[in-house]
Amino acid sequence: HRAVIDAGETVSGCTVHFVDDQYDHGPILLQKQVPVLPDDTPETLAARILPEEHRTYVKAVALVADGRVRVQGDAVEVLSQEEGEVTP
Repeated sequence: HRAVIDAGETVSGCTVHFVDDQYDHGPILLQKQVPVLPDDTPETLAARILPEEHRTYVKAVALVADGRVRVQGDAVEVLSQEEGEVTP
């Protein structure tokens, strides 16, 4: 978070992506943006991002578990519940 603040970024956040053979790279499933506030420290920014990470990760796992995610190359498609392969 220090690098984000030092770079003067106005947003940060979290990303859930599929892993490929490159570091921190792969098709993105979900992202959530969190504003960087003028008085943020790495700790305050981290404290605001962490709950979003938890919510985003749970949502991503649910989408995959429900068969609602299709990955084709670098593209991720989230299917509607009707299109998904939900099994009991």
